[in-house]
Amino acid sequence: MLANSSLPALMSLASDEVHVWLTEPEQISEPRLLEAYGRVLSAQEREKQRRFHFERHQRQYLVSHALVRLTLSRYAPVAPEAWSFRTNAYGRPEVLGETGSRLRFNLSHSDGMAVIAVTLDADVGVDVEDSLRPGEVVGLADSYFARSEVTALRALPASHQQERFFEYWTLKEAYIKARGMGLALPLEQFAFELQPGQLPRISFDPRLRDEPEAWQFAQLRPSARHMVALAVRRPRGQALKVRSQRIVPLGQEEPAELLALT
Repeated sequence: MLANSSLPALMSLASDEVHVWLTEPEQISEPRLLEAYGRVLSAQEREKQRRFHFERHQRQYLVSHALVRLTLSRYAPVAPEAWSFRTNAYGRPEVLGETGSRLRFNLSHSDGMAVIAVTLDADVGVDVEDSLRPGEVVGLADSYFARSEVTALRALPASHQQERFFEYWTLKEAYIKARGMGLALPLEQFAFELQPGQLPRISFDPRLRDEPEAWQFAQLRPSARHMVALAVRRPRGQALKVRSQRIVPLGQEEPAELLALT
């Protein structure tokens, strides 16, 4: 159990805010911190962590899931190790219990980065990807993206296509995670329009039965390698503030950055 003095004072979270917390698991090696993270995980989580074959994957799991618990405890008087979760029919975790039940969160991690987004009473999805990972990925667009996205992607110079692919991919992942249905939602049945200087806009195939005006999206670039996309169920046109902060959980924190969306 962590001493109360090791946790920060409770933070406020307004209905028009999304807080995004980022950390770099591979950069955290201090035994004191790693041991503290292990203590806040549930027995089930610790068992799942041990199943990973490679040490770096064990560390990614440890740090990212400790990040969830430690972050939620910034907003509600619940010890990090005391949080309980349930999953919906598609596997999305949600807070279980009355205290903190208004909090909505979503976790994503990729090589080099873990991200959690937290809102109050609003569906939220977040995705982070390493856009410099080796291998051919652009060809996946032909099989999984909407036709308008494939056309826009292929119209770009070849040198720009991989970056645009990951812009689309992170936005799509963020949306399906916010919906809480994962890949049960066909990726080709919704499309993003990306224009310089404008926020991403979404459109839907009628079969998907969703409203473009119900959603807002944001994109972050926390490193030269990583792209982050955020999806929030909040009517377009209503103010939305995204606050992002890079941290080492239980370590020294950097100032938060504010991105205001309208």
